[in-house]
Amino acid sequence: MTGQLINLEATKHRSGVLDSWAAGREGAAERMGLVALGENSSGSLTMSELANLLGAAHRSSSGSQVTAETGMRVSAAYGCMSLVAGAIATLPLGIYERKGNDRDSADHDYWWMLNEKASDGWTAAAAWEAIILSKLSHGDGFGEWIRPSPFSNRVTGWKPLMRQTVQPFKDGKDVYYRITPDDGPTYVLDRADIIHLPSLGFDGLTSPSPLTYAALEAIGTALAAQEYTGRFLAGGGNFDYALKTASKLDKTQLEQLKASLIARAQNGGRGPLILSGGLEPAQLSVNSKDAEILATRLFTVEEICRIFGVPPFMVGHTTKTTSFGSGISEMGMGFVRYTLQRHLTPVAQEVNSKLWPVRQRFFVEHITAALERGDTKARYEAYRTGLGRAGEQPFITADEIRRQENMPPNAKLNLNGGTSAEQPDQAPGEQQEASGTDPAVEDRSEG
Repeated sequence: MTGQLINLEATKHRSGVLDSWAAGREGAAERMGLVALGENSSGSLTMSELANLLGAAHRSSSGSQVTAETGMRVSAAYGCMSLVAGAIATLPLGIYERKGNDRDSADHDYWWMLNEKASDGWTAAAAWEAIILSKLSHGDGFGEWIRPSPFSNRVTGWKPLMRQTVQPFKDGKDVYYRITPDDGPTYVLDRADIIHLPSLGFDGLTSPSPLTYAALEAIGTALAAQEYTGRFLAGGGNFDYALKTASKLDKTQLEQLKASLIARAQNGGRGPLILSGGLEPAQLSVNSKDAEILATRLFTVEEICRIFGVPPFMVGHTTKTTSFGSGISEMGMGFVRYTLQRHLTPVAQEVNSKLWPVRQRFFVEHITAALERGDTKARYEAYRTGLGRAGEQPFITADEIRRQENMPPNAKLNLNGGTSAEQPDQAPGEQQEASGTDPAVEDRSEG
């Protein structure tokens, strides 16, 4: 008898239970993402759709089910996503105006909604954090631009959308987004009204989740290790054992052994076990040390950090040194350059293409100087060079330096030679006029 492969896609496998459930509830098939809005529904599920709905499609080899919710229960994954999403959400988003080959900071109405208040109920930081977190956990981050009317090009605000409420679909070559909120009817939006931040593996509609795709086995192993450790500690830290003896126990010895086992069980497995008749315990299960549970959990931390592009030391894993440098500025620049930049650029491009789709006069860009700035001594040495130290050509002014340090301008500093701002030093020419002497004449008289 030869084995045959079963093609589950050749025949549409259906679920009668889910079929009856969806048929008895209005809009259930649309909310489950099984049919497009406006299409006729047969109420049936394919095998792949049923697997996704039941969570079987994201089951790791360890037996743990990996989803966006269970994945965030792993501290390493939570730390990586919290670090990246929080860092991006707190970065200011500057608006600039193009002027030929130059650019200048612009005072635009959109600055407030991008940096302070996105819409009613959402601060800008909370909204950006929600979208980036959805991208990291589900593969796609979605938001909605709020306009005063469907025919207006002006944007008055924006809000994040939960991933499970958004279903992209195509109508010919055009892409639309079906929104199914928890507290309202389903509606469809054009691409121009949606903020869509995809991830690696984007197919034009959706992206695979880093948690359930690249980190499936690492997250599953971490969850299984956590569950094993919890059960081991809940059982008093004891391993499974058997009792063995080379002799035969009589009735009295068996009764004593039974009473000893019952007393130990009633005491939570911590009571003494009285053995007689040559009984010896024999270990059945592998202990935590032999199973290398600690080493496994440490390895999963590095594996998860590698997938999210986060240095392990930034989530508290300090067993190894970082290659980002030893100083604060070097680590900050490495984090921005190799971890955040691959998220910041798509955000800026998405905002620019939606807010100014025709005119390219304005554009946004994240201000990462706060993360990349060095310590006080290094900054002040750089400022001295910029001001023209040792006769070098200056390329920055005192007011520009004060702006970077969040201080107001001080016009007196432009005349100050270093004594004080209230009493600036006199220039060399002014000193000569005040004394009424010529240094050249003094030199000749001394000669």
